[in-house]
Amino acid sequence: MSTTRTIRVLAVDDHPLLRAGIASVINAEPGMTIVAEAADRDEAIAAYKAHHPDITLMDLRLSKGSGIEAIAAIRSASPAARIIVLTTFGGDVLALQAFKAGASGYLLKSMMRTDLIDTIRLVHAGEDALTLRELDVLESVAMGKSNKIIADDLNLSVHTVKGHVQSILAKLEASDRTHAVVIALKRGILEQ
Repeated sequence: MSTTRTIRVLAVDDHPLLRAGIASVINAEPGMTIVAEAADRDEAIAAYKAHHPDITLMDLRLSKGSGIEAIAAIRSASPAARIIVLTTFGGDVLALQAFKAGASGYLLKSMMRTDLIDTIRLVHAGEDALTLRELDVLESVAMGKSNKIIADDLNLSVHTVKGHVQSILAKLEASDRTHAVVIALKRGILEQ
């Protein structure tokens, strides 16, 4: 018998069919279960407070309220909450706002069939969760700025910037700065 704890997931999307599909996939996966579903911002916040899931899957475009508002409220109450943004559009400007509000990961709805389970496992394990400062550094790297210029712009030491860059490379499993930017653009962490 495995001693691994089941990953408890909250699914937030205003489309009942999509929520049902997500629940079906997750409940069929060993070591994962859906503990709650929500259709809008207020339901998402209430469900998070009631169930304290390990992972929340959050659609950004809800019919009542926004996913970003829900992320901010959840993270305000539970700073360690791990939230994966679900969106239809790659490079969605809302995705960057969601990361700034506290999202830990990002997944295009078109990629859910192939990447949903792996993304949940990675975020649950603490992978791929860039800090706000790392996002600032990554945006500067994407603009082609050197570590010295980034340090000056962000009022940091060059040593600190190098540390952030190394952390970004590790979290994104990137081989170098350019690869990190390519990965971030592909995942919608950065805008094109």
